[in-house]
Amino acid sequence: MSVRQSNIPKDHPTILKQRVGIIVGNLGTPDSTDYWSMRRYLREFLSDRRVIDYSPWVWKPILNLILLRRPFSSGDAYKEIWNIEENESPLLTITKAQTKKLRARLNRAYGDKVLVDFCMRYGNPSTESVLKKLVSQGCTKILFFPLYPQYAAPTTATANDQMFRSLMKLNWQPSIRTVPPYFDNSDFIKAISKSITAAYEKSKFKPQHLVISYHGVPERYLINGDPYHCQCQKTTRLIRENLKWKESELTTAFQSKFGPEKWVGPATVDLVASLAKSGKKNIAIIAPSFSSDCVETLEEICGEISESFTEAGGKNFLYIPCLNHDKSHIDMIFNIVKKELLGWI
Repeated sequence: MSVRQSNIPKDHPTILKQRVGIIVGNLGTPDSTDYWSMRRYLREFLSDRRVIDYSPWVWKPILNLILLRRPFSSGDAYKEIWNIEENESPLLTITKAQTKKLRARLNRAYGDKVLVDFCMRYGNPSTESVLKKLVSQGCTKILFFPLYPQYAAPTTATANDQMFRSLMKLNWQPSIRTVPPYFDNSDFIKAISKSITAAYEKSKFKPQHLVISYHGVPERYLINGDPYHCQCQKTTRLIRENLKWKESELTTAFQSKFGPEKWVGPATVDLVASLAKSGKKNIAIIAPSFSSDCVETLEEICGEISESFTEAGGKNFLYIPCLNHDKSHIDMIFNIVKKELLGWI
């Protein structure tokens, strides 16, 4: 929509109606499962100094070797979970649904004053393309919402970095706000707790233990001041307190280790095996550092980690899905957005 003011020349460029843009940011997805699509995606992801912070002189030769074979194995992993009907990854499908539902909520609250879209840090739609799209539609203010409950340099920080790099390419920059981590947000804790309770009630067996699995990071990140590990621990504590459970009923663990250095632990894949060997044959697992189900949950947890449990003697393994586009999750996102828009609307 454009507005025409009587006091400007007729040959003046069209003035757009000023709006606020909301951009939901997720990690990313390959465009397809074929070798070259996976290679492009992995190159972009593994070239990010926030993700792999080794010196380029050391890392680049290693990366080139990884990119010879890794696209094949990663492609196979994505094929296991690929949304055939839409020809896209589950992460993309779910992020689209989240955005659609959030857009509807915000439209009811603010009408056409607010526009909502989503971007991916790696892959498509890119942060830059979505930012330019909203600016071209009159958004002079942008609220950027990285969908990472806990802050970490390889997730929240790199998402913000990419948004700021995209701003550098614009002559007329919109005002920008970034949503802080929400690991201790009461709506988030209640939504996670509710999903656990609901899963237990529907389960055909009674889990003896709950594993709360977060994406891992190298231990030196914690030592160097990254708050991620501490925020994960607090999330677990708040969930336990909300459920009114004993400490012995659940354990925090970390998954997706990559590379030779020491990572924060315990490792989820090892923990589930030890639980099985100790006599806990029925367990449940949830991954509250992921806002959407993806290859790390649908393939790694339901594949490798589940197999580790079974091979160690485990019997029943219950995976509790991410919040995805559940109403409680959309309500939480809406409430955070509403708070962050104060002063703008």
